[in-house]
Amino acid sequence: MVPRLVAALALLAGLSPSASCQTQADRLSALARLPVKEVTVFKDGHAYVLHEGKAPVDADGEVRMDYLPTPILGTFWAYSTDQKTPVKKVVASSRRVLVEQTALTLHELILANVGAEVVVRQKPEQKLEGTIMAIPMRSSSELEANDPPNSPPRVTKVSDLMLLRTRAGIVTVNMDSIEGITFKQEPKTRIVSQEFRNLLSLGMPGVAKGDSVGIGLMYVQKGIRWIPSYRVELDGKGQARVRLQATLINEMLDLKDATVHLVIGVPTFAFEQTPDPISLQQTFAQLSPYFDKTARSGHVLSNAIMGQAARMSEVAEAAPVRAPGELPEIEGQGKSEDLFVFTVGNVTLKKGARMVVPVAEFTLPYKDVYTLTIPYAPPPELRANVNEGQAEEIARALAAPRVEHKLRLTNSSAYPLTTAPALIMSDGRVIAQGTMTYTALKASTDLALTTAVDIRVKRSDIEKGRTPNALKVGSNTYSRTDMTSAITITNYSENAVALEVTRYVVGHVDKAEAGGVAENVDPYGDDTPAVGDPFRRWYPWPGWWREANGTGRFTWKISIEPGKSAELGYTWHYFWR
Repeated sequence: MVPRLVAALALLAGLSPSASCQTQADRLSALARLPVKEVTVFKDGHAYVLHEGKAPVDADGEVRMDYLPTPILGTFWAYSTDQKTPVKKVVASSRRVLVEQTALTLHELILANVGAEVVVRQKPEQKLEGTIMAIPMRSSSELEANDPPNSPPRVTKVSDLMLLRTRAGIVTVNMDSIEGITFKQEPKTRIVSQEFRNLLSLGMPGVAKGDSVGIGLMYVQKGIRWIPSYRVELDGKGQARVRLQATLINEMLDLKDATVHLVIGVPTFAFEQTPDPISLQQTFAQLSPYFDKTARSGHVLSNAIMGQAARMSEVAEAAPVRAPGELPEIEGQGKSEDLFVFTVGNVTLKKGARMVVPVAEFTLPYKDVYTLTIPYAPPPELRANVNEGQAEEIARALAAPRVEHKLRLTNSSAYPLTTAPALIMSDGRVIAQGTMTYTALKASTDLALTTAVDIRVKRSDIEKGRTPNALKVGSNTYSRTDMTSAITITNYSENAVALEVTRYVVGHVDKAEAGGVAENVDPYGDDTPAVGDPFRRWYPWPGWWREANGTGRFTWKISIEPGKSAELGYTWHYFWR
């Protein structure tokens, strides 16, 4: 009985354990940990992680790792960097490990000092002097030998009793009753205990024990996201200095001198909601709201992100060797399939930390553009069914339309522009913040600046006539109302303005004057933004309305000199009953 107890105590007290004990659990310090070599980060929070390094092989021909990722289904792969020693199997399991740590409680301090001479104080007047002989315990093998077949493994169970050898004999002491203890020699303060850890074992048959082999892991997991942002500095002469920076949010694992690829474009992961069984997890870990598509912070730009969906592409360029501790460095970039990649080298970022790094800087030509968009509204014949609040919203949408001042940027750089916040500056001052939208090379995008208060707009709609029974569709008969309308725009600013005017109507277009274009369009088409129909979601259009009517659009491109006015006339009609 005593030799077995002493062997178990040696294990827990940090002494040299017997060979039988070593087979029960691995020392935590002996487990391999592969560094992260590269991470490809997508804007939606998914990351393609690549670990690679050297690791020792144990007596069983395995490399055991104290790290188990939580990849999405079908994205986990392990490999060997030497074709002569391939990875034959990968096993994920919960195993016992030996963890060395500082003794923090009286129980742990006693366990760490078996064999020490002590004075035990149970009560102020009651003391016991002797040598700590043993602490009874049931080893893992003993527990498992008495368990039913196929029971889960267990760690060593330690008693609350201490066996103290005194002059009078061996005394059992309940450690919970001890008020204090005096060590006659300097006590040991380190203890080795057992606990369960989820380990990853890579089978490497044919490799000698102790030899190091090159191995790697690759997988896709959610937990690292990058959020782009732009700063656009205007020189007032048609050139804009554009700076792109990335905010990295790391909630996955520690990065040290890793190469990080920032991707414009989002791949489609068909099984992104399903954890791979290799993770031993049934659900993914809870991340911050930045990774939650339903949260406001995670939903920012999400529509634009998902609209850029593309296939995942692997970036295989090796990073040059750098001295540790260097600052993140932009190495280069390139296009791969439908994705564009910026590469940032030398990234060191702890789990839970954030980092802002500059990514790119370039100059784009721009011009000032003024736009006016007037939406359509239900005709008077249909407004009887709206409540007071809805009637006020219709009136606000049509009253005093405003001209918007925008910047039109032409993407002449080597990189596409991605959907992101854009801070606009001039002469060192902030003048606006807008949203940069995805813009391919050589394409153009508009950044909203402000409302052009010096450009006034007046709109008029005049009914010119009604024709009863003008249209019959099936058994339904419709009357026709003809409209003559005009938009008058006056430029009170000191500069000439180039103006793009768009007017939506319900019904059918007839004619646009002053060089305009009149056309009937699909109200749900890509070239018909929702601004043309602010009532699409809530207005109760009657079921027969679309049977007789469509959506019309008038467009003009004009220039107005300072102090001058322009009148844009147009005619249209609609049917009702």
